[in-house]
Amino acid sequence: MKKLIPTCLFLLSLSVFSQKEQEKTTINNPQTKKGYTIANLKPANSNSYFSDETTNNNSNTSKNKVTVKESKLIKKAYEYFDMLWYAEAAKLFEQALEENKENYTKDILQKAGDSHYYNTNMERAYHWYQILYDTYKDDLTPDQIFKYSHALKGNGKYGKAKRFMRMYNRMKKDEPTGVELNTEDNARNEQVLDQILNKKPNYEVKNLAVNTENSDFSPMFYSNDKIVFASAKDSSFFNTRRYKWNNQPYLDLYVAKINQQSDDLKDAIKFSKKVNTKYHEASVTFSPDNKTMYFTRNNYGKKLKRDKNGINNLKLYMSKKINGEWSEAVELPFNSDEYSTGHPALSPDGKQLYFVSDMPGSIGETDIFVVDVLEDGLFSTPKNLGPEINTEQKEMFPFLNNKKLYFSSNGHIGLGGLDVYEVAYDEEGFKDVVNVGQPINSNKDDFSYIINEETQKGYFASNRKGGKGDDDIYSFKNLIVEEVNENAIAGVVTEIVTGDLMPNALVTLLDENNIKLKEIVTEEDGSFVFEDLDSNTKYKLQANKETFFDEELNTATKENQVVNVDIAMRKLHDMIAIENGIKKLKTEKIFFDFDKSYIRQDASVELDKLVDVMTEYPNMKIKIESHTDVRGNNAYNKYLSDKRAKSTRKYIISKGIDENRIISAIGYGEEQLINGCEDGVNCSREKHQENRRSEFIIVEM
Repeated sequence: MKKLIPTCLFLLSLSVFSQKEQEKTTINNPQTKKGYTIANLKPANSNSYFSDETTNNNSNTSKNKVTVKESKLIKKAYEYFDMLWYAEAAKLFEQALEENKENYTKDILQKAGDSHYYNTNMERAYHWYQILYDTYKDDLTPDQIFKYSHALKGNGKYGKAKRFMRMYNRMKKDEPTGVELNTEDNARNEQVLDQILNKKPNYEVKNLAVNTENSDFSPMFYSNDKIVFASAKDSSFFNTRRYKWNNQPYLDLYVAKINQQSDDLKDAIKFSKKVNTKYHEASVTFSPDNKTMYFTRNNYGKKLKRDKNGINNLKLYMSKKINGEWSEAVELPFNSDEYSTGHPALSPDGKQLYFVSDMPGSIGETDIFVVDVLEDGLFSTPKNLGPEINTEQKEMFPFLNNKKLYFSSNGHIGLGGLDVYEVAYDEEGFKDVVNVGQPINSNKDDFSYIINEETQKGYFASNRKGGKGDDDIYSFKNLIVEEVNENAIAGVVTEIVTGDLMPNALVTLLDENNIKLKEIVTEEDGSFVFEDLDSNTKYKLQANKETFFDEELNTATKENQVVNVDIAMRKLHDMIAIENGIKKLKTEKIFFDFDKSYIRQDASVELDKLVDVMTEYPNMKIKIESHTDVRGNNAYNKYLSDKRAKSTRKYIISKGIDENRIISAIGYGEEQLINGCEDGVNCSREKHQENRRSEFIIVEM
């Protein structure tokens, strides 16, 4: 279940499903069958995973082929990576890359990025993935492109992330069972992202005092006034054991009281000794009467157990409260040494148990399953929730109330990392999956969301910036927002190639008769919004920014909705300039000898540059304007300049440019002088030569 668990959520609920599954406890590790293990209870990119601290004696660094001379440093980095000790591996890979550029092989760059990716350090993951892409862009796999896109989102680069998700979808079609999203699907997905970004927040969130510098996550309601959660807080002065995935103490379950006024958690103490062990425990759920609990733990009895690949997977355990004390935990019958199970969540009536696993039959890296809780401690056969919920990536941390299923995923459209989603359900099944939006979700991992239906208050975990530790628990309350009629057009302006957000672009709103209605300058994040518009009305948007081509899009409002429109602008080529609103190909002037029309050697060099630009922009069409100085009579100068224009046109066509792309080639003689060298004015040869020129006007791009 590698990466079954978000930064903190996975640690408790399915440490094997998350990045924390590093220590051979990962359920979805590329080095193992799926890298998920009970050792990692939190999301793949978070620090709250369950993992076994012991090394994998069967790890084999020969699986990682190094094309450069293997140094001891690189060998050790691969060894740590194979053992899922990502924090240590990241240090060594970075050291090796900083010491020697010859180490910039595809595999080492990938491992450097992955080591950070699996620990939710998206800044460093993005750094190495970007170098990987720039160096080996034609030789990357769909998975590598997906991770790069994910890291881009994790750094708030949504425009560029969209471009790489399009690339990922195109690459997936080439796989044996791959299906490419069509243009309409891609556009719909991008519109969903825009809607999430522009959705007005209706939650108030607060970081809790109970958080530590390590991972705290997977909160769960326990009675009316307590929360049980997972934490890697080091509560023992003599405890030096560390989980090598992230160099933090192992996870334990804690219980804390809810401060009814502030919603903070106080007086946190360790949960029952019958439940906590020296390895990971996390992600817990309780029966309606609070007498039965299910939780995630490393595959650990009297000793750690491993699968055939040496991985210590995660398992689900059950404990019952007898005479006020929790009993020794027993594992559930559908566990296996060969795959991970974790992140349990009971339905409100206690009759169904939802959980996360990478068991055979999974759709993605980790899926959500459900079993019926039968009498006498029996369970039905696990059932996959299907493609409406599960994607090819990770779904985890389920939570249910009487109306909705909540879960975290990095496979549905989101803001980056794990996002929280909700889906209504009834006797007919699940409805549409909806991203809960900001501020619950961020560009980092957001997971283990729980909510009290009556109070509309709850808790979740996140490794977003501004926290106290790797994964922090946040409280939230749903703000009551009065519904208002809203007809608006909103969007983001980006650079079409890099996907970078473009602040300070001028966006103009026009009606369908091209009458200007409003103007807005984009914010620092490239966003804009036009509000209080007429419903079901057609509009035009124009975007302008210096050194960029103007863009124009048609759109229309809908009844009481925010319509999202992205505008991607193309940067002007260095040889393209705008003079008095007219686009021109900017070359060194094309000079001609006196009274001649042939192309000089210096002119051919400049015209070749022009040909290169027209080749780069295959839809570009131009017109050629040639001019003379005042020497000679007007009629002859008109004739001479026309010959020069035709000569220039002929040269460009001879270099492979279609003749239909040159709309006209006209000589203007001495009609458009650019200096004061008129008839009767004494000018030098150089000054007269300035007027003997050809210019190239861009008519169409």
